[in-house]
Order: sequence, then structure tokens, then C-alpha cells
Amino acid sequence: MKRIVILLFLLLCVTLLFAMGAKEDSVYLKTLQEESTTEVRVAALRGPTAMGLVSLIDKAEDGVVSSNNYSFLLEGSPDAIVPLLSRGEVDFACIPANLAAVLYNNTKKIEVVGVNTLGVLYIVQFGGDKITSVEDLKGKTIYSAGLGSTPQYALETVLGASLEIGKDVQIEYKSEHAECVQALLATKGDGSAVAMLPQPFATTALMSNPDISIALDLNDAWKTISGVPLVTGVVVGTKDFISNEEKATESFLSSYAESVNFVNNNIEEAAILIENAGIIKAQVAKRALPYCNIVLIRGEEMESVLSEYLVALYNQNPKSVGGKLPDDDFYYKK
Repeated sequence: MKRIVILLFLLLCVTLLFAMGAKEDSVYLKTLQEESTTEVRVAALRGPTAMGLVSLIDKAEDGVVSSNNYSFLLEGSPDAIVPLLSRGEVDFACIPANLAAVLYNNTKKIEVVGVNTLGVLYIVQFGGDKITSVEDLKGKTIYSAGLGSTPQYALETVLGASLEIGKDVQIEYKSEHAECVQALLATKGDGSAVAMLPQPFATTALMSNPDISIALDLNDAWKTISGVPLVTGVVVGTKDFISNEEKATESFLSSYAESVNFVNNNIEEAAILIENAGIIKAQVAKRALPYCNIVLIRGEEMESVLSEYLVALYNQNPKSVGGKLPDDDFYYKK
């Protein structure tokens, strides 16, 4: 009997040791999993191209994103992001669509993984008869910033489809969006002029003067002409990161899509997150978000939308896309 008790005791000890070992192994595997998450560095411009990220930024700061370890950098100018991409100091960046083509043609080091912002350009009016079509701009002066950049090409493409620039309509380019608003206000509401403004500047102008209103959405006008949407911003990644970290890339894009969905369906909460991220004030963001066309378009649809847009820019000015249209490997289509 004594031997049986001893044997039972030894068996119990062995069982406990195995159980403890299994528990320790479980903890160890969990630790390994946490340590193996990939560091993903993301840069974006303060504006609509960054707004879709704010839910992901908030979750990453709270430590509730388990798939990757994220760090985010928000800048005011593309000039601050371009060298970081070129040196591989960020893995993904939200930048203007034509700049992505220029960088690709100059370096061959990046590829576009998604379109994240469609048209954000609007024609606003101050007094005069209600404008409902591009043809209604005949006889008016349009104040616009962006000479030599995509806003100019977009505006001139839309106008050129039905009006003769310089004869039917005049364009007066300013150095800043604020100057466009000042020039518009100087007309004292006589209806002789309009201004083209991007979001969220258009919303800011509307909030500053109740007599200013949105007349035309340039995205709609562009789509009527070309059959595809106007593209403002894209998400690009470095080829090295994408090829070496395919799982982390797909995880990032999945989390990004969730963030975009949250922003578009929870305007008030998203506006607060946008202010917290230092992009624009929540009051402005709340009114501007429905007009910012924040999306995440991937794969074949992304290639179709973006390639048509780049063709239109190339036809206006080849330098706007880096001298030639990007090759097929510019588009990440998985």
C-alpha cells in the first residue's frame, strides 16, 4: 500500500511538471509572437490624404493593433516625405498621385498599393446666379492656386471639354488658396468670379462667410468627361518592404481599410481623431469629411482609375508624371 501511495505521488509530480512546462511554453510562444510583429513606418500629408488613417493611428497609440507595430509621421509638405521614401526611412506614404508616378520614374523603388483620396477640388461661388454646370462658368474669372501642378491640369481639362479658356472663361492663378478667397470676396458678390478650392480649404471658406457656397464638384465633372474619378492621393510602399514583408503589407492594407470605413461612417468621432492627429480642427473636419472622398481602392480597380488619371495628366504635361507613364510594376495588384 505504501508503495502504491509513493507511485501515485510521483505520478502526480510528473503530471504537474508537464502542466507547468506546457504553461511556460504557451507564454513563451506568445512572447515570440509579439516580438515577431513587423515594424511598419507610415508617413502622410496633413490633409485629406491622411484623414483616412486616423482610426488606425488612434488604435496604434492605444496599443490595440496586434498585427504590426506602427509608427506614423505627418508632414505639411511632400518635400519632407520624398527623401524619406527614397532612403527607405519609411515603408509606406500617402502622397499626391502624380508625385507617386514621378518618384517611380525617377527611382523605380516604389509601387502604389492603393488610391486613398479621390477628387477634393470644388468651384465655390460668392453671389450671382446659381451655377449648376461647367457651361455656367462662361464669362467668369476663376481664381485658383496650383499653377504648374495637378489642380491646374484638372481644371483646364474639365473646362476645355466645353469652354475655350482665355475666350469663354478666364483663369487667374494665385500663389495660395487664401489669396483666391480674398480675390473672390473683393468682387463683393457680383457673380463675376468664382474660386477653385480643395478640401478642407473650401469648407473653411464656407464657414467664414455664409454667402459663399459650393457650386460644382470637379470630381463629378471629371468623371463625366473621362468615365473614371479624379484622383488626388495614393498610398505607396517601397518595393523592398513589400517584397520582403508581404504579410505585414496585407495586414497594413486591411487595417487601413477598416480605418477608412470608420472615418466615413463615424463623422463626429473621426473629426475628433483628425484634430487629435494635428491635421485640422474637429469643427472643420466634421463639415469637410463628406466632401473629401476618402477611399481605399486596390487591385485592378485601382490600376484602372489611376492609370486613366495619369494618362490625362501626361497629355496635359508629360513632366507632371515624370516624363512618361509608369510601367506595369508600378501597380501592386494583389
